[in-house]
Amino acid sequence: MSVEDGGMPGLGHPRQARWTLMLLLSTAMYGAHAPLLALCHVDGRVPFRPSSAVLLTELTKLLLCAFSFLVGWQAWPRGAPPWRQAAPFALSALLYSANNNLVIYLQRYMDPSTYQVLSNLKIGSTALFYCLCLRHRLSARQGLAVLLLMAAGACYAAGGLQDPRNPHPGPPSAAAAGPMPLHITPLGLLLLVLYCLISGLSSVYTELLMKRQRLPLALQNLFLYTFGVLLNLGLHAGGGPGPGLLEGFSGSAALVVLSQALNGLLMSAVMKHGSSITRLFVVSCSLVVNAMLSAALLQLQLTAAFFLATLLIGLAVHLYYGSH
Repeated sequence: MSVEDGGMPGLGHPRQARWTLMLLLSTAMYGAHAPLLALCHVDGRVPFRPSSAVLLTELTKLLLCAFSFLVGWQAWPRGAPPWRQAAPFALSALLYSANNNLVIYLQRYMDPSTYQVLSNLKIGSTALFYCLCLRHRLSARQGLAVLLLMAAGACYAAGGLQDPRNPHPGPPSAAAAGPMPLHITPLGLLLLVLYCLISGLSSVYTELLMKRQRLPLALQNLFLYTFGVLLNLGLHAGGGPGPGLLEGFSGSAALVVLSQALNGLLMSAVMKHGSSITRLFVVSCSLVVNAMLSAALLQLQLTAAFFLATLLIGLAVHLYYGSH
């Protein structure tokens, strides 16, 4: 049974072992993102512009792809470069860029705890677009597994970690700033639905594009990240006055950019050879890594909600990938 049909590669074959290692690395990098970002804080705030980190991440991806061609790790297609096939990746880059910026605007219309919980609806929207666009029907077990992932994400976001210096329930970032009443405006709810729909659509559209084109993955990435750099460069330049591109960056910030770039390349391989659903499981499993690193590096405490979320994720993995 294939990964797309719900199978999980075993470890007997070298390629299957590399696939499993790739998923584990991606899970670790996803989970490490928030703790590493927290280590960058100066006086409780990120000292650099978020748009700078996004732009540098896209640029790093692009340079890594170009480097793979230059050193011969990837073979350039014979004949004239298929530039016409690059155009569809502009939409992928636009969707990803819109999603990244919506995350920032959403914080204006709801509290962090509400956002963390409700944003897990993007798991359901991704599964929905996966079924509609790729015409892949999920079984009852697989559908239940997706619902369990949504529940696990909401459970963890609602109080999987706690700052012992502040017993306020919810995400530690919200607790550190002091109690904030739960709220969401009508516009915030509309933007949240839009965010979840764009998140699911961008993932499934990119998967569909990568699988339909018979091009090397590195070349597809080159197309995608070229548009990504151009879009984010425009957004950064049009963002108004603020810190310079590299202002406020430290070793931890550079590590955040590098890990995000490498993880983006790993995720493109998952989209090409696996599925958007596989990506959902990677992101959900990364919550465990996130919690363990947060406890070790940031002295946060694991709560009962974390263990419940871990149990739900384990059950979801068993339902989706286990023997039917």
